[in-house]
Amino acid sequence: MTTIRRVLVSVSDKRGLLGFLRGVGGPGVQILSTGGTAKALREGGLEVTDISTYTGSPEIMDGRVKTLHPRVHGGILMREIEEDRAALASIGGEPIDLVVVNLYPFVETLRRAGATHDELVEKIDVGGPAMVRAAAKNHARVCVIVDPDDYAQVQAEIEADGAVSHATRVAMAAKAFAHTAAYDGAVAGYLSSLGDEGVRERFPRSLHLDYTRAYTLRYGENPHQDGAFYRERGAAQGTVGSAASLGSGGKELSYNNLVDVDAAVEAVREHDGLAAVVVKHCNPCGVAVAGSLEAAYRAARDADAVSAFGGIVALNGVVDVATAKALAETFLEVVAAPSFDADALEILRARKNLRLLALGALPRADQRAATVKHVSGGLLVQDRDATAGGEVASGRIVTKRAPSAQELAALGFAWSVCKHVKSNAIVLASCDGGAQRTIGVGAGQMSRVVSVDIAARKAGEASRGTVLASDAFFPFPDGVERAIEAGVRAIAQPGGSVRDAEVIAAADRADVAMVFTAVRHFRH
Repeated sequence: MTTIRRVLVSVSDKRGLLGFLRGVGGPGVQILSTGGTAKALREGGLEVTDISTYTGSPEIMDGRVKTLHPRVHGGILMREIEEDRAALASIGGEPIDLVVVNLYPFVETLRRAGATHDELVEKIDVGGPAMVRAAAKNHARVCVIVDPDDYAQVQAEIEADGAVSHATRVAMAAKAFAHTAAYDGAVAGYLSSLGDEGVRERFPRSLHLDYTRAYTLRYGENPHQDGAFYRERGAAQGTVGSAASLGSGGKELSYNNLVDVDAAVEAVREHDGLAAVVVKHCNPCGVAVAGSLEAAYRAARDADAVSAFGGIVALNGVVDVATAKALAETFLEVVAAPSFDADALEILRARKNLRLLALGALPRADQRAATVKHVSGGLLVQDRDATAGGEVASGRIVTKRAPSAQELAALGFAWSVCKHVKSNAIVLASCDGGAQRTIGVGAGQMSRVVSVDIAARKAGEASRGTVLASDAFFPFPDGVERAIEAGVRAIAQPGGSVRDAEVIAAADRADVAMVFTAVRHFRH
């Protein structure tokens, strides 16, 4: 156990600091601090010794050099052995037992629009990481805290036992090294993104990802595979990484659940109206937009009721009682939504094995972000498919007949769904003036005509009068001809095939409208 005699404090994030130090800084405990932190602590009524007083050396170079001193690092790195005690005493130093340090806000400055290179350079911390790493290395004797959220745990141990346990010091040290690694990674990423003219490139030469383990999984994709879920540090609201579990249904989310939830959330973000998405094996099997969330969910579920059984549902509105009752009618694995009414939660929590996730406000569909995919020996990084959704309305009508306003709206809906279906992707959608909803989905096939055939077979007689969206061009007329046989009245596709003229001619022969969007939505 480490008894606290001397605390070194230098923080950018001052959340909870005064309360923590009042709790651990009792009689006989000396607080050493720097510049702005020392000022804030004195204003809070705490007695503080300036680092410059402790070291006998003033802060210089506008504070660039203040803690880089043998008395500071000797006090942190000293082991409980006679030789180290004598060496520290010989330079006038004292043992430091608790180091509370978090770093200059480099990442926050980097995210701020208009931040200059000179500003960012000044936010590269030198003394802070040195103290954090020294304290973490010497965790056998020293406790280091880099996250204000850890104050409560350390304070409780000190108040109960007068000291910090070895297990806690090890855990805090691990977190400290992760903190400095992420910090250095952010700096390296920024500097390695600068081109010859100092202009930032979209993808830096050095990529460092910052994730922390949320929990281990029961297994990975299959029972013979181990797995774990890692959350991105600072994950944006409305993402799986920031979602709050409101009911575990007796078990944690699985690997496949999390992959499917992400697919469902990405798909439901596309819609401004009240929308529901049902996902199975990473593909939407039903999507709908309606005047109420209940109606949207029922339409999405009924688009493919067989596949919806055991599915994942994402909604873009607050789940009310009516929607909860509809959700409870079918066995589902997970329901994810921005939030749930209290009465709705009571209904859904009564469902065995149903997991509930509160996402918070969903990001816009066209919000730019990077996506990462692992391949053997490397990572693929790209911009997410963040199109604005107006490609059909602004597209080029290539057939003799133009789509009606109703067909055009239905095509826009089908197009927004198609980008979330695994390639080759075909989506049939209703065009009857009611709720916008999928009628049949063909996903993940090696040939486009087979995807058309699957979508048509799933729709059955309901395919008559529908519209169709294709994620990529039709390489031959056969896919369009099969769609026409099924009763499709309008088609949206990117265009760009060497046989576009043949494809358009097939549509014209059947008086089917076709729009070229000039945008492809492959999804692998």
